[in-house]
Amino acid sequence: MIHFQGVVAAEDILKLMDEMDIMDGMDSSILSIESIMSIKRYSGGNKMSNLIGKHGGYRKLLSFQIAQLVYDITVRFCARYLNKFSRTNDQMIQAARSGVQNIAEGSQAAAASSKTELKLTQVARASLEELKLDYQDFLRQRKLEIWQNDDDRWKKLVSAKCLTADDVAAWIIKACQEQESERKICFPEYSANAAIVLITVACSLLNRQVERLANDFEKNGGFSEKLYNVRNDYRNKKKK
Repeated sequence: MIHFQGVVAAEDILKLMDEMDIMDGMDSSILSIESIMSIKRYSGGNKMSNLIGKHGGYRKLLSFQIAQLVYDITVRFCARYLNKFSRTNDQMIQAARSGVQNIAEGSQAAAASSKTELKLTQVARASLEELKLDYQDFLRQRKLEIWQNDDDRWKKLVSAKCLTADDVAAWIIKACQEQESERKICFPEYSANAAIVLITVACSLLNRQVERLANDFEKNGGFSEKLYNVRNDYRNKKKK
């Protein structure tokens, strides 16, 4: 396995690859981000400047923002309603964190690997689905209501467009006051269902994200293919 580190001129990298004949079918993961950025920085051609795809900017993704909100809510929920030493407590917090972290990591990985971005986005989706099941189990085991998708409370929470865990808490307090339900029943029920609603929204957004990434990969190929084309251009240029 060949690792390129530090700042290396693009022509030197391509020449080395050409001489060793390692480009065909190579995994782009063997290149460090620093090396990839070096190629971009030191090459003046349009093909090299287009080699690095768009990456990062995950904080602007709505899926990331909602996943992060779910994480904040889950930390509070577990602290209030679960034993802090229980396995479920750890699993729920880790699943919520995994949803956030894998969206971010996938976005950053897009610079060198569309395949990795797609995989990590799917991992984020799976982690949030696991978390949703934990919330549903919490409600089911305590014989509390699980809201259906057509429930008015579901629609009202989505329409509220909560940005922070405090916003969600304020919505829950207000909704329970309107219901005039017993506080010890209403709060955990509404808290768990609110988390389920937001997780469902995040998963829906991630489904669209995965579909878009898959379509882009099918249409434009991945980093390895682009790098292979750059290498061929270099070979052809060298023959002239």
